Amino acid sequence: MDDMLKVGVIANTHGIRGEVKVFPTTDDIKRFGKLKEVYLDTGKEKLLMKIKAVRYQKNMVIVKFDGIDNINDIEKYKSCGLWVTRDHAVKLKKDEYFIADMIGIKVTSDEGEELGELIDVIQTGANDVYVVKGNDEKELLIPAIKQCILQVDIESMTMQVHLLDGLRD
Repeated sequence: MDDMLKVGVIANTHGIRGEVKVFPTTDDIKRFGKLKEVYLDTGKEKLLMKIKAVRYQKNMVIVKFDGIDNINDIEKYKSCGLWVTRDHAVKLKKDEYFIADMIGIKVTSDEGEELGELIDVIQTGANDVYVVKGNDEKELLIPAIKQCILQVDIESMTMQVHLLDGLRD
């Protein structure tokens, strides 16, 4: 498990006073209002950034960092990710998992067949869809619904699923 979770990506600067537009990569966009700090991933290092102010504009978050008062000071960080430590992550409900923890999990059917490895999660709005890559390199799409997802064990990195009729070729 990763020690940090990505909550957003700096999409662009906003104005000339050092604010940035952040594209959230979290389900709860309002969580930015509760954050006091994030780690900015420059590609070489992760810089601790104190959050001075947050406001919302459509599907984006406008963030002002403490000590950044000029567009020239922040412009170089466009496309950089914003991360939080696990202790600042949102609390999960029962049967909820962070996508980062699920990537790489081994998936088997309730009939004991090894289906492959979870490589992606597609968020559709209605329910997530798990993308499982089999040993034959084919991808299997499994809806993340109670009828299909029988058991998830993050510690052992295993998932047991029931394949509904029509899910295979």
